[in-house]
Formats: sequence, structure tokens, C-alpha cells
Amino acid sequence: MEKKRKEIIVTVIGRDEVGIVARIATTLAESSINIIDINQKILGGEIFAMTLLADRIKSGLSLPEITTRLQEAVAGMALKVTVQDSEVFQYMHRV
Repeated sequence: MEKKRKEIIVTVIGRDEVGIVARIATTLAESSINIIDINQKILGGEIFAMTLLADRIKSGLSLPEITTRLQEAVAGMALKVTVQDSEVFQYMHRV
């Protein structure tokens, strides 16, 4: 029997600096959210761009609560963090 998932898409964009991935990953782990896939890139040597797919099935947090925790984790860094339900994301971006 296949396990159910509650997948979210997390995007982080902004100025590159040390510790971004560590802060995001730690916050997700502390929130019982499992990273399924992650992709990051440094654009033009300065801009950090990361998209990750995560499963929040074991977390009792809402999307706004997850967003707040992630934003607090990178406070003071020049970054924008967004969290979206993956089904909504896929529906909005279908061709």
C-alpha cells in the first residue's frame, strides 16, 4: 500500500551567502517535514535560487506556519521564501 504524502514546494531566492541550505533544512527537520528533492543554483555568481519538494504529512503545521518558521530561520539574510501546496503549484503551472 502506497503511503500518502502532503507535498509542498519551497522556493528561496536572494543574495547568496553561507548557511542558507543548512538553515532551511534544519527548520524543516525540526518541523517534521521531510525533504524529497532539492535543486539549487547560483546565478551570475551572486543570486541564490533553490526549489525543493518536501512532505509535511508528519507535521501538524499549516502552510502559513511553515512559511513563518522558514522566514524566521533566514531573517537578516536578503532572501525571499515561499511555500506552496504542490497540487496547487502544479495546477497553476500546467501547460
